[in-house]
Amino acid sequence: MSKKDSLLFNTNFMRYLAIRWFNSFAVQAINLTVGWQIYNLTGNPLDLGLIGLAQFAPIFLLILPAGLIADKYNRKNVTILTNIIHVFVAAYLLYYSFSEMTTIYPVLFILCIHGIARAIYQPSMSSILPNIVSVDLFPRAVSYYSSVSKLGHLAGPVIAGILIAYIDNWVYLVASISFFISVIFGFLLQNPKTATNLKKITIKILFGGFAYVWKTKIVLGTITIDLAAVLFSGIMGMLPVFAVDILKIGPEGLGMLRSMPAVGGVVTGILLTQLPPIKNAGKILIYSTIVFGVATIIFSLSTILWLSLIMLVIYGAADMVSVNIRNSIVPIITPDNMRGRVGAVHSLATNASNEIGDFRAGLTASFIGTVPAIFIGGVVTITLSAMWWFLFPDLKNIKNIKELEKK
Repeated sequence: MSKKDSLLFNTNFMRYLAIRWFNSFAVQAINLTVGWQIYNLTGNPLDLGLIGLAQFAPIFLLILPAGLIADKYNRKNVTILTNIIHVFVAAYLLYYSFSEMTTIYPVLFILCIHGIARAIYQPSMSSILPNIVSVDLFPRAVSYYSSVSKLGHLAGPVIAGILIAYIDNWVYLVASISFFISVIFGFLLQNPKTATNLKKITIKILFGGFAYVWKTKIVLGTITIDLAAVLFSGIMGMLPVFAVDILKIGPEGLGMLRSMPAVGGVVTGILLTQLPPIKNAGKILIYSTIVFGVATIIFSLSTILWLSLIMLVIYGAADMVSVNIRNSIVPIITPDNMRGRVGAVHSLATNASNEIGDFRAGLTASFIGTVPAIFIGGVVTITLSAMWWFLFPDLKNIKNIKELEKK
């Protein structure tokens, strides 16, 4: 068995991937279903933005506690507990969807709970990976991890769209079961080592993640370029508007739109698992965000289904390249005893930026229309990506990921 293939025979790593896949699948299924139901209930794109805000607010507010939890407590147990919370969130959404929905506020409330669980889950989950695979295999492990996550992003919307069309609200039951399976694999995961447990909490320790990111310019540039890209080019929350009003397709079509970025991401991720580590990683990271912005612009202007689908595939492929590079740079360069806190900052910039990007798009669309809002976001993304080329020369000059071990 070659070193290249050994990850596929690492039982603990496969359990880790299973936790990630079932969690990702269920989160995406919930996001699509809630968006479809709310837009059909109110017809207001701002409400789609509120869905994103309800999930972003807890992630933003809990960024410091989430990082501390990941560095102080057993990360495996944290992932189990947060997935248990997700099980009950999906169960409540199932219950409420069968009642007479006249207001979105109960949904927004439970999505806040959903956001709390996601906020605490992500830093612990991402901090586990460097402790269960060797450094030599880490970039490839990130490619597998990212690909599995994108597979969840692909399957979640497709299956949710089909379930909405044929059995409507029962998609939430499927999501609840998926979260429960993540819980089971969490118990099966062998307890990964942790460099240290924090004994005393001080202000310096509390803000240690921010301080480390600020002084480590490579990490700062890596995190903020994605924050800018997703904040301004986030389009996923607006897809119900495109499905209903522009492309005029049903829930199955919405599921197809939602899954196309994952198609691009999965194909790209599979290629990355088989290729050598990316050379000139810093430059490629910046190029990928520019492509991300271009795909956003063309998608916003398209009224042709096949062109919209292609742009979403390219959008997802560019994002996967960015994800692969970012998720390799940040953990490798960060000491293990700080990975939870730095991971929380990274999580805020990546996962939360999706929700706040949806809110930004929904708010802007309520004033100037959906198409102009998405178009302008793509232009801003390209502009900011070009600026990062000059603002973060250390990031631009990274030749390969492995060299960061020595920094």
